[in-house]
Amino acid sequence: MSYADTPAGAGAGKDGPGALDDALLEALFAQSAVGLVVLDPQLRLVRANSLVEGVGTEEYIGLPFTEVFRLDDPDGCERLLRRVLAGDGPVREHLVRGRLRQIPGDRTFLVSAYRLESPTAPAGSAGPGSPAGPASPADPTAPADPDSLVGPADPHTPTIGLLSAVVDVTERERARAREAALAAVRDAVGGSLDVAATCRSFIDALVPGFAGAAVVEVVDEVLRGADPPVGPLPPETPLRRAATGRCATVRTAPGDGPPRGRPVGGTRRLPPRTPYALAVADLRPRLVPLTADTPWLAADPDGAGALAQAGAHSLIVVPLTLRGAVLGLLSLYRCGPEEPFDEDDVSLAATAATRAALAIDNARRYEREHLIASTVQRRLLPQAERHQAAVETAHVLLPGRDSGCWFDTIALSGARTALVVGGVAGEGLQSAIAMGQLRTVIQALAGLDLEPEEVLARLKETADRLAGERAALPPSDALQGEELRAGCVYGVYDPFTRTCTVARAGHPAPLAVGPDGRAVALDVPEGPGLFDADGGLFAPAAVTLEEGSVLAFCTGDLLPDEHAEERITRTLADGIGSGRGLQQLGDDIVYALPDDTRSAGAALLLARTGTVSDHRVATWDLAQDRAAPATARLLVRDRLQGWGLDEDTVDATELIVSELVTNAVRYGTPPLRLRLLLDTTLTCEVHDGSTASPHLRHARTVDEGGRGLFIVSRLAAHWGARHGPDGKVLWTEQDLPGSG
Repeated sequence: MSYADTPAGAGAGKDGPGALDDALLEALFAQSAVGLVVLDPQLRLVRANSLVEGVGTEEYIGLPFTEVFRLDDPDGCERLLRRVLAGDGPVREHLVRGRLRQIPGDRTFLVSAYRLESPTAPAGSAGPGSPAGPASPADPTAPADPDSLVGPADPHTPTIGLLSAVVDVTERERARAREAALAAVRDAVGGSLDVAATCRSFIDALVPGFAGAAVVEVVDEVLRGADPPVGPLPPETPLRRAATGRCATVRTAPGDGPPRGRPVGGTRRLPPRTPYALAVADLRPRLVPLTADTPWLAADPDGAGALAQAGAHSLIVVPLTLRGAVLGLLSLYRCGPEEPFDEDDVSLAATAATRAALAIDNARRYEREHLIASTVQRRLLPQAERHQAAVETAHVLLPGRDSGCWFDTIALSGARTALVVGGVAGEGLQSAIAMGQLRTVIQALAGLDLEPEEVLARLKETADRLAGERAALPPSDALQGEELRAGCVYGVYDPFTRTCTVARAGHPAPLAVGPDGRAVALDVPEGPGLFDADGGLFAPAAVTLEEGSVLAFCTGDLLPDEHAEERITRTLADGIGSGRGLQQLGDDIVYALPDDTRSAGAALLLARTGTVSDHRVATWDLAQDRAAPATARLLVRDRLQGWGLDEDTVDATELIVSELVTNAVRYGTPPLRLRLLLDTTLTCEVHDGSTASPHLRHARTVDEGGRGLFIVSRLAAHWGARHGPDGKVLWTEQDLPGSG
């Protein structure tokens, strides 16, 4: 269609082509479903229909197009229109932002522009009705894009102006923005089981697409895993700021900026008679306009100052609730030139807050279970370093989601020490419980004086039974389908032979560094994991260590890469050379971890080897004859008196040694050896070449024998037997007065 620059119908008959043009033009302007604007070659307004609200009045005629619509990017839009005038083709559906004088707030317009050519234009030239390719909407925030131009026209054709279709799509774009914000919340919120991370993701999904600034506050006790209080929220309940965010155009998020702001992590009690307090009282969202005269701001002067500093003019406050319980509060702000919130925005904010509340509650429940599991783990682990006769130990326990790692040092007979580190894979209370079960079993097995490989073999039998019990749970039980995985390394150090014997079950081998700083090879064959279906054997490895060597037992999280073992041995060597203590060495190993290490929980046990002082041990070889018990009694009395022990202890020890030596003479075979060891307890050991173990009997009144081990068990705090390649050892331990 062409538009003549003469009065309507000039030079045409009543029923001629001019009349038809007039009728078409009037019908187009009167009945078009979109706003139409006619511009002259200088891009000034000539005519507009009624669908362009307020623009068709006389005061706008003759004004530039960019001024009529008060565009945010007038230069870019003018360049685009002039290219249409120049014949580069029409532009279709180009988004621009501006404002109308008679309608408050920012508006979004969809603009299409077509060149109006003189009626003398040659046939086939491009015009408003010319065919064109598909529409190419441009980024509404970008300058005019030549890609919006469609189908070039003949630049030599006389041009009399532009016909522009202007559609106000503000509400459509707002609806799209709301949908995009809600989709962002769905995608971002709920992927973490950390309350703070969940709140951070929630804020990032809303700012800047939906709000200029936002604040999420969570009830302080909820952040610690406690159950959220049932609404209404008591007035004095502290809320902790979990996350804040603002877009680049906002100077500072409300409450963030100095001097009145509260940083993330700070707490506050909601001031009464404010929208914040009312929202958590009746559990309903609120849309609140903010002006300098807003009355409730006087009740919150700190908040009023922060709002003024941020330029906030519109507020939505939404309680974060779930099943009637209050988890926190969401505050959304629009500032500066941003459009005020409306009721549709309130509906979206409420929907987003519901999803966020569910995600926060899931994270809270997980945090609570982790807290319980961590507490159980701490209670099941040694509460203090235990004194060992010839080994100095220290440990480092790194907290994390994995609550199944453990360590232990167990005093064994003969001044030996068992060193244990293990871990149950997984998180939560069930992992901590499984860890406690395995640790209890291994302590019981250690007390039987078994070899390391036999301890692990029996421990695996117990683990298999635990796995069978779990598999037998009803299908509805969540534990029934959870896989059990665990590993353990068990070593025994003997100070008299200075040997350390180690076996492992699906766990990293220990590392050893000598007193000269050189690494000691400790090649321990790897056995199957404790819950593995593989029924392989456990093979031990033994190494002789110099006095002052350091052993490092650690869980796999402390070995994050192929350089970890070298890094640990180097750290130990440097620390040994500089005389650092064991605890300092453990800290140094943690400090040396790579920056990107993310431990889910780890345990480190260090042990410095030693020997027993010659002044605190006495050993005698005895003849295998009937005089041996009497000789043993004399030797024991003399030694104990030399050590300055009290007479009651001397008498009791004489009787214990007499019974043990008599038993060895009667039932054992040579060689016969007696050893006394003085530490925090007094240990008596009688060695003979027989492998037969004695058994405690309860003799009847008329029996003439069978009371020896019963007497020993009454006089000693602990007693037992251990076997070796050259026979057995019967041993007892007696508590010393004042040693407790």
